[in-house]
Amino acid sequence: MRGYLNKLAGWGVAAMLAALLPCAAQAAQIKDARVWAGPQYTRVVLDADGPLHYTIAQKDGRIVVDLRDSQAVGGFSAPTAQGLFRGISHARRGDDLQLIAAVDPASTLKSFVLKPTANDNYRLVLDLYPASAPSAKAPTASAPIPTVTYSNPTHSRRVAAEQAAAMLNGQRAVVVAIDAGHGGKDPGSHGPAGTQEKNVTLAVARDLAKEINRQPGMKAVLTRDSDIFIPLKRRYEIAREHNADLFVSIHADAFTSDDARGSSVWVLSPRGKTSMAARWLADKENRADLIGGISLDDKDDGLAKVLLDLQQGWAIQASDEVAGNVLRALAKLGPTHRGHVERANFVVLRSPDVPSILVETAFISNPAEERKLRDPSHQKLLANAVMSGVRNYFESTPPPGTWFAAQAAKRRDVRVAAVDTPAGSAIKSAGDAADKHRVTRGESLSGIAQQYGISVGALKTANQIRSNIVQAGAVLTIPSG
Repeated sequence: MRGYLNKLAGWGVAAMLAALLPCAAQAAQIKDARVWAGPQYTRVVLDADGPLHYTIAQKDGRIVVDLRDSQAVGGFSAPTAQGLFRGISHARRGDDLQLIAAVDPASTLKSFVLKPTANDNYRLVLDLYPASAPSAKAPTASAPIPTVTYSNPTHSRRVAAEQAAAMLNGQRAVVVAIDAGHGGKDPGSHGPAGTQEKNVTLAVARDLAKEINRQPGMKAVLTRDSDIFIPLKRRYEIAREHNADLFVSIHADAFTSDDARGSSVWVLSPRGKTSMAARWLADKENRADLIGGISLDDKDDGLAKVLLDLQQGWAIQASDEVAGNVLRALAKLGPTHRGHVERANFVVLRSPDVPSILVETAFISNPAEERKLRDPSHQKLLANAVMSGVRNYFESTPPPGTWFAAQAAKRRDVRVAAVDTPAGSAIKSAGDAADKHRVTRGESLSGIAQQYGISVGALKTANQIRSNIVQAGAVLTIPSG
């Protein structure tokens, strides 16, 4: 039934949800509003501290949401216009609250409510989709939308700057969500000298975010940037809301014996994948959300299962590759715990459509490793190692439309142009090696092989390399196609 009503909202017809939702015991307060704009759709999320009793309608470039027995908190701040979203205003109507959002007149709407998890909020989600059919109704003139007053202009300017930084010459930056494990009332593990895991993870996460934001074509999103508690499920939800290309959770391991040592990297186990799929398919609210840009809400069970399995399969395969890169980079700082990527059903790894890894930086229960984890210089080394593995993945597997994809295309164009010269043609016709490649910091054999359209095996054979690790500064012979 809820899926049917969502479709009605998407067609611009008032969805009379008031008769279907239970009345709130007290006035629900709208605490926050945020917007994310992607290539497929624009998402507006309204956070409330209680169940919402509302109606919604779309007409002539406006979305009107009437919330019964509700109000906006004093610090409520309107988000910056972006994508198909133009702005939002609010006004009291007796005991009720009315929100008026200005949107692209040709956009269509789909709305749904997400219930809170643990200490989370209720969330009213408005997804705006661009007109896809050439015969879409032409927009009509509408009355001017009330001017949006930003109660927090500094926040608005910061968000606008972040959005601008996420675009480079029209190509989007890849988004990496960084999760500092534990926090607030959950300190995590502690070392013999009293070092708390939550403080170490936050320090490394901040360093990693700085490294990512320095790299052209990359943008970092922190799940927490202070000593606060965030429920586990909410952590990967933050990554999905920001349309992250990768989720990295930072932790510090502990064991009953103080001689356990070494870093490790984890991905979701097959059992975790199966249980997560079952929950997603059974939960109506989950199905209404988007999986890799595709809603499962209007799909029959068989098709929904196939689509979800495909999406999860891709995410886990990508997670494996990133995890392997990061583990190899960490191995240069010291021993790894087991020497291979490990698997577990950790909650933070359960996102069905965002590749996710969990990094155990070291054993905080080991006195020697605890001393390193407290050292700011070692924390930066850990962040650099994780960054190296992450960047290596995006260089070898650039998402379409990103800065990394544009750079890979430029490199291919340069190689084609070189081969098209008389000298290049002579080299090709002679059957000699077509090129030489000097390895730069952070590059991998798989990434280099992909650049030149050859297999890793052929690259290793041509250079008599047995290891999968290549040192920066090495000059490789690129075999001809």
